[in-house]
Amino acid sequence: MTNRFLQAKHWQIFLLTFGIPMIFQFVMMGSMMSNFTTQTNPDPTTMFNYMKFFPLMMVIFMAVFFGWFWSVAIGLQEKVPEGVTMKVRKFKIFFFIPLMYILLFMTFFSVSMNGLLTSNTVPNIGIIGGLFAIIFPLHLFSMFCIFYCLYFVAKTFKTVELQREVKFSDFAGEFFMIWFYPIGIWIVQPKINKMIEE
Repeated sequence: MTNRFLQAKHWQIFLLTFGIPMIFQFVMMGSMMSNFTTQTNPDPTTMFNYMKFFPLMMVIFMAVFFGWFWSVAIGLQEKVPEGVTMKVRKFKIFFFIPLMYILLFMTFFSVSMNGLLTSNTVPNIGIIGGLFAIIFPLHLFSMFCIFYCLYFVAKTFKTVELQREVKFSDFAGEFFMIWFYPIGIWIVQPKINKMIEE
């Protein structure tokens, strides 16, 4: 699977991460809007029915996004020059933390949406506040882990490209290109394809 990501063309990865979810979202929003405009007395809860598909879209996006991260960070390790040590174990730990958080959050989101739709009870403010107190720090830590993954992927990419130990100033451009993934993938992925061919 790693080699598939490394050998994939930039447009293929872009289509999987942004193209298909965007089209899916446009279809979903168009369907929602047509329901609201065609009905004389639209039911606002029908919008929540469409929200059930949101976790599915997020899972598809995150699978490709994180799959690409893993492929670059781990798949290019064999091309890292001797004498350069990369903290692969630390990357693996920080890689799986946001994945677990996102899966748990999406599961919680799906269950909550189903619960809101099936029961007519008013949500408890205390429970919502408690959940927010748990989710907020987890969310911040998950964001930190994702930024570390961006850092590690950019560092691995530049280390393989330059075949030497690199500092952040060497790969700052790649870090921001990977951060702004929809634009950066068009520049970074062709270089990765070239590395794999060599």
